[in-house]
Amino acid sequence: MPLLTQRPLRLLALTWLLGVSSSAMAVDLRLAVAANFTDTARELIAAFADTTGLEASASYGSTGKLYAQIRNGAPFDVFLAADSRRPELLEQQGMGLSGSRFTYARGTLVLWSPEPGTLAAPEAWLAAGDFKRLAMANPKTAPYGLAAQQVLAHLGLWQPLQPKLVRGESIAQAFQFVATSNAQAGFVALAQVIAWPGPEGALWRIPREYYSPVNQQAILLSHGRENDAAHQWLTFLHSPRAQRIIEQYGYDTSD
Repeated sequence: MPLLTQRPLRLLALTWLLGVSSSAMAVDLRLAVAANFTDTARELIAAFADTTGLEASASYGSTGKLYAQIRNGAPFDVFLAADSRRPELLEQQGMGLSGSRFTYARGTLVLWSPEPGTLAAPEAWLAAGDFKRLAMANPKTAPYGLAAQQVLAHLGLWQPLQPKLVRGESIAQAFQFVATSNAQAGFVALAQVIAWPGPEGALWRIPREYYSPVNQQAILLSHGRENDAAHQWLTFLHSPRAQRIIEQYGYDTSD
């Protein structure tokens, strides 16, 4: 299946290979951002600064690990998760402001290989198992990893492929396994492939009915309750400019 014929240029596309990162500069607000949203968030942060004059920094990682950091007192103002469960838990636990939680993006899971023609018949390719390694994120900490597990379970391949699965701590690490040829293919986010500056390779957009919706939710955290910049960031995410950026990376923003 051919990849997108036109892909937006991303000055910071290689951030997919970095895993968890953060900025130590003086900023107006601090974000905890799911790894799949790395490139998108960087572009949004630049647009936010251009629109408001406010500076944001972000730390990127798996949703599960960021959630644990927040529970342990990490001083983030806003959490942009890759699921709805962790933001809901934070709201229930009193660590997120009630009523501030909303879905800012809906993600798309794909199977990707940098080798053209690999996925001409993706389900048959997976079933044949004629590969050494297949990458995915850890289902326990990364929502896209859970989605990948659901896909393999739907195909009846979760148990048969166990010896060939390599799990990244985040979706960023899963993508790295494939991009560096340590895995022949991997379950990754469409946004990662759009941002990738390397060979287009082969792509399978997995049918939506194969996995639960990846509803990515944001929430204002207790640390950011009195931070006007954090409130402005959440308002900005609803703006047409922000939604255009999010959609350019392959996410859905419709209600």
